[in-house]
Amino acid sequence: MSNALVVTNLEARIGDLQILRGVDLTVPFGEVHAIMGPNGSGKSTLSHVLMGKSDYEASGSALVDGVEIMGMATDERARAGLYEAFQYPTEIPGVTLDDLTAEMAASHPDDDGFPSRIDAASERLSMDRFRSRSVNTGLSGGEKKRSEMYLLGVANPKVAVLDEIDSGLDIDAVREVAAMVESFRGPTIGVVLITHYSRILKYIDVDRVHVMVAGRIVKSGGSEIAGELEASGYTEYQVAAR
Repeated sequence: MSNALVVTNLEARIGDLQILRGVDLTVPFGEVHAIMGPNGSGKSTLSHVLMGKSDYEASGSALVDGVEIMGMATDERARAGLYEAFQYPTEIPGVTLDDLTAEMAASHPDDDGFPSRIDAASERLSMDRFRSRSVNTGLSGGEKKRSEMYLLGVANPKVAVLDEIDSGLDIDAVREVAAMVESFRGPTIGVVLITHYSRILKYIDVDRVHVMVAGRIVKSGGSEIAGELEASGYTEYQVAAR
């Protein structure tokens, strides 16, 4: 099985504050990997650095389907096959989802699959009534996450980084978002699911769970790790990382 994402010795800092301290992560195509950790452990920083957010000084390697993306601009990383769903989706008044997907299609002139993916994702997620509305404006938390999953389906990325997509959702919405994630998994995509809590992992069949503490992945294993963290928390790992 080939790898969707390979991260090697990724480091990141803002000024004198070092946040990521040599992150190594491999996600094969067809797999869903969860990254769990306490607040301030570097989970969201990892997603921001992978997408090329300019706030950080970053070093190391990140390969998407074998292509090095470090040094690329954010839009180039998206064209290389990387997609990020945000913890707090941005509201864009005056720009509809249809406007946004048309712009996505225009930026990928060699990809003629956009019309069919728009129709398929719209039908799968019942998005028709949202497509003519301003992006994420006046929507509930669950509806905003639905829009993020719709754009994921349209983009058809090689790697999807889902940053705390369960944040602020009630249990019914968590189940719904988890079902959406499951619906998009397949042999042409690798998924990185970043979360603080284990509740969404009760509804997603994750292949690996990675524990991040103090800017490093300190343990990796099967889905049983999520249960261990729910029972005992992160204290053991935080003490060991000091």
